[in-house]
Amino acid sequence: MILASSIFIITLIFVIWQPKNLQIGTTAVVGAIVALVLGVVSFTDVLTVTNIVWDATLAFIGIIILSMVLDEIGFFEWAALKMAKFSNGDGLKMFIYSILLGAFVSALFANDGAALILTPILLAKMRILQLNIKTIVAFLLAGGFISDSASLPFVFSNLTNIVTANYFSIGFVEYFLNMIIPFIVSVVVSILFLWLLLRKDIPKTVDISLLKDPKSVIKNMKLFYFSWVFLAILLAGYFIGDAYDLPISIFALGGGIIFLIIATMSKTVEPIRIIKEAPWQVVWFSIGLYIVVYGLKNAGLTDYLTIVLKDLSLRGDTIAVVGTGFIAAFLSAIMNNMPTIMIMDIAMHDIGNQAMIYANIVGCNLGPKMTPFGSLATLLWLHVLAKKGVKISFAQYSKFGLIITPPVLLLVLLAI
Repeated sequence: MILASSIFIITLIFVIWQPKNLQIGTTAVVGAIVALVLGVVSFTDVLTVTNIVWDATLAFIGIIILSMVLDEIGFFEWAALKMAKFSNGDGLKMFIYSILLGAFVSALFANDGAALILTPILLAKMRILQLNIKTIVAFLLAGGFISDSASLPFVFSNLTNIVTANYFSIGFVEYFLNMIIPFIVSVVVSILFLWLLLRKDIPKTVDISLLKDPKSVIKNMKLFYFSWVFLAILLAGYFIGDAYDLPISIFALGGGIIFLIIATMSKTVEPIRIIKEAPWQVVWFSIGLYIVVYGLKNAGLTDYLTIVLKDLSLRGDTIAVVGTGFIAAFLSAIMNNMPTIMIMDIAMHDIGNQAMIYANIVGCNLGPKMTPFGSLATLLWLHVLAKKGVKISFAQYSKFGLIITPPVLLLVLLAI
C-alpha cells in the first residue's frame, strides 16, 4: 500500500506541478511504467485498464476534434456573441446566459471542450467589453464551475461518465433518462448559487455595442448551417447506436473525423494542424494514471472503500446516495476525479445499487471543483487563463470552490 500510494502521490504532484512544462500524459505514463517495473501492477492489469478506458479516450479525442473544427469555422465565437446580444446590455442576463452557454457546450462537447475552447473566447469578448478584472474573474469562475457541474446529461459529456457507463454496462438512453433531471437541477442550482456568491461583481449594464455582429465571425456560412444538422444527426446516432450496443467512440470519433473531412473539403480548416493540436496527451494521461490507480486497487484501497459503501447501501437510498456522492467528491478534490471514478467503480462492482453509481458520477463531476487540481478540466481551464494573462491563485479558487460546491452537490444528489 505504501509503495502504490507513493507512486500515485508523486505522479499526481508532477501532473499538477508540470515542472518545465512537463506534459501531463508524459508524467502519467512514466508513473505507470514505474508501477509496472516495481511490480505494483502487472501486464495483465495494463490490458484490463486499457479495456476499461479505450472507449472513453477515443470518444474524448473525437469530441475535441469536432469541437476544434467548429471553433475554427466560428461556431463558438458566434454563440458567445449571440449570447451577449441576447442580453441587451443587461449585466445579470449576460451572466446567466454565459452560464447557460457553458452548460450547452459542456453537455454536447464535454467539460474539457468547454474549458479549452469556450474560456478563451469568453475572455476575449469580456476584454472587448472593457469589463474590470473582478467582473472578468466572476464570469470566468462561473464558466469554469458550470463546465463540470453541467457535464451530466449524456454519456459523452465527461470522461468519468463514459468510463462508468462502460464499466457497469449502462446504455446511452438509460443513462440519459436517469441523469436528465439531475442535470437540469445542477444547472438551475448552479446559476442560483453562482449569482449569490458573485453578484457584487456583476455589472448592471454592459455596452454590447462594442461587440461585432455574430455573423461576421463565421468563416463558411454553408458549413455553419450544416453543422447544426450534423450535430442533430450525430446526437440521433448515439441513441440509435445504443439500441445495437455499439461503443460510443464509434460515433464520437467517427463524427469528429467525418466533420473534419467535410470541413477540409470546403477549404475551411487545415486538417494537419487540427490533428496536431488535438489533446493527445489526454489519451496517455487517462491510460497512464488509471494504471497507477490500479496499483492502489491491487494494494487493497478499494477493499476498504467497498466496506464503507456496502454499509451505506444498507442505510436507505437517501443516505446511500448522499454518502456515496460526497465520498466521491472529497476523493476527487484531493486526488483528482479521474483516478477517483475508477477506484469508486471498482469498489461498487458487487454492491448492485444503481442510484449509488449515478451518485458516484455526480460526486466525481462536481466534487473536484473544490480544489484547482480536482479535475483535468479545471487544470486545463487554469492553464488556458494563465496563458491569457489571468492568474487565479490556489487560495482564491479553493475559497470559491469550497463555498459553492457542497450545497450544489447536495441538491443534485437529492435529485437522483
